[in-house]
Amino acid sequence: MDNFVVYILFSEKYSKTYVGCTSNLIERFKSHNYLSKDGYTRKFRPWSVIHVEFFEDKKEALAREKYLKTGKGREYIKGLIFA
Repeated sequence: MDNFVVYILFSEKYSKTYVGCTSNLIERFKSHNYLSKDGYTRKFRPWSVIHVEFFEDKKEALAREKYLKTGKGREYIKGLIFA
């Protein structure tokens, strides 16, 4: 059984956040910080992982990721950063 991780990245240099979902956080984090040649996260490196949540079900993980990208979800993230 795969485990899924919903993660929040924070770029202190640019004060940006990124929310994602993966089954391999280590490889995904490397991709965001070092490997990818284009895309949103490449522009705002370096990233730090500031929050992770684990799920056994991919559908639940994707629903949580979607929620964190809503207005209420972004407020929750601000609370994590500025707590």
